[in-house]
Amino acid sequence: MSSIVSAAEPPVVGDIAGLRRQLDAWRRGGQRIAFVPTMGSLHEGHLALVSEARRRADRVVVSIFVNPLQFAAGEDFSAYPRSLEADRSRLAPLGVDLLFAPSEQELYPRGREGLTQVIVPGLSGQLCGAWRDGHFEGVTTVVSLLFHVVQPDIAVFGEKDYQQLAIIRRMVSDLHFPVEVVGVPTAREASGLALSSRNAFLSPAQRKQAARIHQALQAAARALQDGRRDFSAIEEQALQELRAAGLEPQFFEIRQTDLRPPDDATQQFVILTAARLGSTRLIDNLSVNCAGA
Repeated sequence: MSSIVSAAEPPVVGDIAGLRRQLDAWRRGGQRIAFVPTMGSLHEGHLALVSEARRRADRVVVSIFVNPLQFAAGEDFSAYPRSLEADRSRLAPLGVDLLFAPSEQELYPRGREGLTQVIVPGLSGQLCGAWRDGHFEGVTTVVSLLFHVVQPDIAVFGEKDYQQLAIIRRMVSDLHFPVEVVGVPTAREASGLALSSRNAFLSPAQRKQAARIHQALQAAARALQDGRRDFSAIEEQALQELRAAGLEPQFFEIRQTDLRPPDDATQQFVILTAARLGSTRLIDNLSVNCAGA
């Protein structure tokens, strides 16, 4: 793959026709294309995804689109941070070849009502999906649309939203998208707080509170590694710890890696949680391998 990295800001394309002209030229040259879909307000976690894409492909396309379909009623769509020029500058050192920044009208020319949707049943209705009505339907609809438009060889996502990654992998498998989906480990602050664009809404004091989320995940992981299998008790203890720290947890659940409930024979787990802190919703997860422990 290409090791050439330019310090120039990537060119911005807002229309699908212009995007496809450039992509077609690269494909005719036999070049491998990696794609990183984002909603912008880029942080080090996003940049790690771009770096992984750069490592795996000849050309890297990043999209920035704050997708209204994945915000439930009353959520922070209008307040979600938007910083296209700053994002473009942050991408410059990473050798991004093209930044796709479409308008809502470009992606949804007939509007949101009656829009064809892509839905992954089962996986979408639990955990975060139980708290954010229609969220994952909005994610899979826009990601499938972007995959159709970009037609990448590789798509790179963060593991911070473990459920989203699992749903996208199921969608790609079920719909036979010729796309390799790559997950990148969660980037964290020194405190353990998972990097998120929504962290911008937290005060310094709240950031310290939010670090308790990762601490609760680590404590639950230690319990599993110590051989405990009283899953409900471990989950309830974590919920109490989060409430004591001033957070409002929505769930804290231990699952198998495919998101099914675990049993006594399970050796590989993922612990997932979501909590509100003031007006900000935070998510995190931790994978635990107890095989051979």
